[in-house]
Amino acid sequence: MNTTAVIKHIVAWLAKYSEASFTKGFVVGVSGGVDSAVTSTLCALTGKNVIVVNMPILQPPSQYQRSNEHIEWLKSKFSNVTSFDADLTKSFEQISTDLTSGIQDHLTMANVRARLRMTTLYAYASHYGYLVAGTGNKVEDFGVGFFTKYGDGGVDISPIADLMKTEVFALAKELNIVQSIQSAKPTDGLWDDDRSDEDQIGATYPELEWAMKFDGDEAAISNRKQEVLAIYRKLNKANQHKMQPIPVCVIPESLK
Repeated sequence: MNTTAVIKHIVAWLAKYSEASFTKGFVVGVSGGVDSAVTSTLCALTGKNVIVVNMPILQPPSQYQRSNEHIEWLKSKFSNVTSFDADLTKSFEQISTDLTSGIQDHLTMANVRARLRMTTLYAYASHYGYLVAGTGNKVEDFGVGFFTKYGDGGVDISPIADLMKTEVFALAKELNIVQSIQSAKPTDGLWDDDRSDEDQIGATYPELEWAMKFDGDEAAISNRKQEVLAIYRKLNKANQHKMQPIPVCVIPESLK
């Protein structure tokens, strides 16, 4: 991949879309991960105003520190970047108090965290007239559906959604993203125990990328690859409701 050319292409696409939509800049939620670090840097390279928001919710210190490290690095390089720290822990705890305890399983509450963050980003976007830039990559958004519907999936634009995770890491290297982020295991930041994406999915991103592209003889592949293929297909099937457009019930003209 020609990383320099890809970076220029995305930056130009972002700037063109912002101008066409008559918006004034971008809002990006930063998590301490490579996707949000790359996305926020690409947005900054447009020269448009960029707001980056750190939104901890009972966050492991390492994730919060990486977010802050990236924010400081970004602001040191780009005068068009401003930042806000929105600790949503109290808001999350209040929702936890208000919700019926019987529905508060771990996955449900993890998704509540993501949706709280989405609401926060759109509060900034609405006030300033900016676009919320998504941070999902191709494997997450179109492969296994590893995102929260109307959470981190609730965005205006998706600048890196046509890039595989390994390609996002390649951009991170080219952009000189802080090393602590480049070295960190990918995580969605929705759990108290700092579990990685690989822990949750049961496969690495390179394995999932292989499965996403696989079109060969299943009988000829290793047991591990068969296992990864099964994981990929199960998640891809289960999460189609996230990846496909919202169904619309079309009323026949004869009934109107």
